[in-house]
Amino acid sequence: METVSTATPTTAPSGSEPTPESRLSFTVSVEAARAIRRQIDKRGTPDASLRVGIRGGGCSGFSYVIEFDDGPPHPRDRVIEVEGVRVLVDPKSLVYLAGGELHWEKTLMRQGFKFVNPNEKTNCGCGHSFTV
Repeated sequence: METVSTATPTTAPSGSEPTPESRLSFTVSVEAARAIRRQIDKRGTPDASLRVGIRGGGCSGFSYVIEFDDGPPHPRDRVIEVEGVRVLVDPKSLVYLAGGELHWEKTLMRQGFKFVNPNEKTNCGCGHSFTV
């Protein structure tokens, strides 16, 4: 389990080649972390984490998954800590989310989490399903 303690991607030390792990970065915006904290506080489970990932399915091939996880991280999970909250990403999902970021979006029409994923080739109109 690798823990990333900031909202920025991990990078290789200066003068060295990036490792495969450092190329598989995923970040969480501060606004998203604060929204996660509000939801965890509302649930009354202060030690919970938010698990993000992908699953096959949806109208475009893959669907984003966001769910609370009350247990400890799995051994191979990437653990991202921002603003005192933990976000967990499993290794298979990280391949498809690499270079992406979880945002919190609040507009007149919508409020919720939004994945900014550079690996998306196309997505459906609902924004929850995509192809790579």
